[in-house]
Amino acid sequence: MNAHHTSRIKLQGVVHAFIVALATHAVAAPEAVASDSVTVVSWGGSYAEACKKAVMDPFTIETDIEVRLESYNGGLAQIRAQVETGSVHWDVVDLEFADLVRGCDEGLLELVDIDELPPAADGTPARDDYYEGTYSECGGGGIFYSTVYAYNNESFAGERPTTIEDFFDVEKFPGRRGMRRTAVGNLEFALMADGVPPEEVYEILDTPEGLSRAFNKLDTIKEHIVWWEAGAQPPQMLADQEVIMSTAYNGRIFNAQVLEQQPFTIVWDGQMLDYSQFAIVAGTPNLEAAKRFLLFASRVENMAAIGRYIAYSPTRRSGIDLISTHHETGVEMRPHMPSAPENMGRVVRNDWEWWSDNGEEMNERFSVWLSR
Repeated sequence: MNAHHTSRIKLQGVVHAFIVALATHAVAAPEAVASDSVTVVSWGGSYAEACKKAVMDPFTIETDIEVRLESYNGGLAQIRAQVETGSVHWDVVDLEFADLVRGCDEGLLELVDIDELPPAADGTPARDDYYEGTYSECGGGGIFYSTVYAYNNESFAGERPTTIEDFFDVEKFPGRRGMRRTAVGNLEFALMADGVPPEEVYEILDTPEGLSRAFNKLDTIKEHIVWWEAGAQPPQMLADQEVIMSTAYNGRIFNAQVLEQQPFTIVWDGQMLDYSQFAIVAGTPNLEAAKRFLLFASRVENMAAIGRYIAYSPTRRSGIDLISTHHETGVEMRPHMPSAPENMGRVVRNDWEWWSDNGEEMNERFSVWLSR
């Protein structure tokens, strides 16, 4: 068994999770800061704005360290290029969990000791407060989010879609669909729409026959798909009625519904529950400032604060009780969270280990499929 696999088992075996924890001043990090600014890279749009209001601005107020916010569309390519050339200009990056684990294994990210992360308000150590499987050796802070599909009510005069099968049914619901230009999520949706129970998705996907089955299902709607890359695109495509339905991040749709009064409906059936975490880029010249930010972002109350601006919930157990109302509108937030019981009927939880092992191969196959 190689070290790569051993670290995986270690990660899986520990009951913990990953994002928030109430930092006491004792844990709040080194006094001497090498820099008066830190560059944090996130996903842009309403999610980045939520992180800015909930975490970044308060961090600057507490520490006098300016946060320079940049956006990207995910993946490790830019981080890898910076580390390999020794020209690191990103300090902290918000990463999808499979990328986080892969980047950690490749040495692209700084190691983070979970026992240094702040405890819960009642003193519960971070390692016991995180949900199982949602913490990495290189991560801190973070949230549960979900890839769902949504539609514009005005695009339907009669019957409306209610299941993941409906997304793939172009006879019953003719029109264009939006999907993210990536393998992750789409393969899972395709198998569930083809009748595979959520708990069997990765077992099926792990076989050549199952993989072909997923791509064959995607073939049935390929000519009807409008591809998107940035999270801000699906709400815009729905508003413009460029598509009749689109996969999207649940928080983006929530913000469009609540802040822009868009007539959108989320279909939670078949949702893909996922989680992300902040990580420090290996070799950053601003290591101390980056560590201070990571610890601050890992306080439970700061993670829960993100859920006052967008419908994403903490991945630490003690965080959910801190979820309250939407900061601007007063809307009760808990029913809009992907992990709310009423939204968890048929849900597949992203298997980060499977994607960490197979992601590059799947992305290559997906690119070939796209070009056909």
